[in-house]
Amino acid sequence: MPFYFPPATTALLRALLIAVSAASLCVWLHTPLPWMIGPIVATAAARMAGIELRAPVQVREAGQWAIGTALGLYFTPAVLHVLSSYVGTIAVGVAFALLLGAGAGWLLHRLTGVDRTTTFFAMATGGASEMAVQGERHGGLVDRIAAAHSLRIMMVVVIIPFGFKFAGVHGIDPFVQGARVVDVPGLLALIGLTCCGALLLRRLNWPNAWVIGPLLVAIALTANSVNLSALPQWIINCGQLFIGVSLGTRFTPAFLHTAPCYLAGVALSAFSAILVAAGFGLLLGAWSGIHPATAILATSPGGIAEMSLTAKHLQLGVPIVTAFHVTRMATLVLSIGPLFRLLQRWTSSRRIGA
Repeated sequence: MPFYFPPATTALLRALLIAVSAASLCVWLHTPLPWMIGPIVATAAARMAGIELRAPVQVREAGQWAIGTALGLYFTPAVLHVLSSYVGTIAVGVAFALLLGAGAGWLLHRLTGVDRTTTFFAMATGGASEMAVQGERHGGLVDRIAAAHSLRIMMVVVIIPFGFKFAGVHGIDPFVQGARVVDVPGLLALIGLTCCGALLLRRLNWPNAWVIGPLLVAIALTANSVNLSALPQWIINCGQLFIGVSLGTRFTPAFLHTAPCYLAGVALSAFSAILVAAGFGLLLGAWSGIHPATAILATSPGGIAEMSLTAKHLQLGVPIVTAFHVTRMATLVLSIGPLFRLLQRWTSSRRIGA
């Protein structure tokens, strides 16, 4: 009697098989971030070609847990002391990110004619789910907001690492993990504690709970010199692969038919934002003394996990990049609603004045 898998399980196994094959090919080709970029591109192409793939939310959460925990292990007492000198620089970077998202949203509105609410939340440099919820609350089109964030993140993840690779950018990260050796009992304790942190933040309805929760727990342990264990490399690779699959499977066959002119506008707006952010990163690096490539990653319109992983892969100031993106995400989630209402009032007053 043949063994039977439910359709959902079959779709997940198919997605993982495609992702592992693509990651292995990218490893062989020596591409940047092979365990994330390969799965993103391959599963997105397969989904848009009509192949049934599935990545349940637990896959994304497992990937986020692995990356959040791995990043938290960098925050030793010495690293926190160094980061304290960059508080003002991080604040400037966060203010820039808010302005960049608003500017890219204005450009998308001008290019496509889509309503300002949708374009504002579509280009805000926050998490896709949080921005979609906020956008819907203010009357935006959820499907277009989600599509824009999927395309933006994919562009950032592909363009910046490959751009750095072709430019020959590679640093020697002065920061090292607190725990450098895998200890099985310590690893089990680390897994348990970081998962508890994620579950607690999810219960409190925090955004990106499976990144932020493990990150904060790992930081708290490492900052107090409690070095339980390093994460095995295979766990970090699986985390990248799971994130890649969860991003790639968002690109359904219907994605290509979602207002082609709108998607073209999103691509142009996102590419413009990447260029502007890179220029700002260079200026910020020159002003603050941060490595230019680290500053570019820190101010790029990408996600916490993706940009911090790029920094880890290229040995470019992982804690600095992580601190920038975590602060930006937290500030954006808390302030995006008031900022949108402020811009609405300003736009209305200009119309009345005209």
